Amino acid sequence: MVEVSIIGLDLAKNVFQAHGAASDGSVVFRRKLSRLQVLKFFAEQPRCKVAMEACASAHHWARAIAGLGHAVLLIPPAYAKPFVKRQQNDMADAEAIAEAATRPTMRFVAVKSEAQQAAAMAYRTRELLVRQRTQTVNALRGHLAEYGVIAPTGIAHVSRLAAAIENDKSTLPAAVVTLARMLLAQVAGLSAQIDALEKEVRQRAERDETARRLMKIPGVGAIVATALTTFAPPPETFSKGRDFAAWAGLTPRQHSSGGKERPGKISKTGRRDIRRLLIIGAVGAVRWAVREGAPEGSWLARMLAKKPRMLVAVALANRMARVAWALMRKGEDYRDPAAAAA
Repeated sequence: MVEVSIIGLDLAKNVFQAHGAASDGSVVFRRKLSRLQVLKFFAEQPRCKVAMEACASAHHWARAIAGLGHAVLLIPPAYAKPFVKRQQNDMADAEAIAEAATRPTMRFVAVKSEAQQAAAMAYRTRELLVRQRTQTVNALRGHLAEYGVIAPTGIAHVSRLAAAIENDKSTLPAAVVTLARMLLAQVAGLSAQIDALEKEVRQRAERDETARRLMKIPGVGAIVATALTTFAPPPETFSKGRDFAAWAGLTPRQHSSGGKERPGKISKTGRRDIRRLLIIGAVGAVRWAVREGAPEGSWLARMLAKKPRMLVAVALANRMARVAWALMRKGEDYRDPAAAAA
């Protein structure tokens, strides 16, 4: 009997598809499995590689199957798709996953622990609450604008709307005041939940040695540092800082051919949340440099003298990503280039 070398598993809610292949790529078996049969099936298989797409529930199944002694490989779905032959179905997907995992240059996703996924859930819950609060504030501003009450955008100006609602001389209809108070109460409740989550994130960052070192980078706070330690793959995955910046989507899109380099704008094909947080932190650092003055002769001062601020912020975010990778890879503390030069 031909021994199975790799099993491609197409994940689903209830019906899973397994594709077993030998070392030469020949098909050993194709099996449909119910959710309750998955672990029993893999417990009966000889120890081998098990490949899955890094999609919903993948990390849970990866931990469970790895606990049975198998070597689990998670593939980004975009990298498995080119191996699908003709029509797409569960059987073809499982075969494509197994074939993609055998490629020597394939890139894999690190399996996250339960603690990492809990930290990721806290971060994403905060992001959701922030979006809901922004939506509520914008709705309140829009409704009150119909009655001549105008306030600038931003959570900082909600107090102006609240003052207009509670003003004794206000001409707002009673029904509008009642509904506006409901929206203000919702904003207050969301703000309290966001503050509680941010406090939890800061406490987690203070307990994590890597996060504490990352927070010494200008523009990197507790939220950015926690996101880097939670979502970033092991630093050993990347051979240099540029690869880490490319993973975050902070490198130029390439349109090069015939030996001619034609870099474009940033690709935005990497980790969107990490890229956004790094750029937000870089924008804050650039604003501080413009207001207080960057050290004379520094990279930031030279860039601000000849480039638009937003371009400088994105370039700074790229540098921040490279520095963060170096700190995580080497386990060193941040050293300010200006202080080192002095």
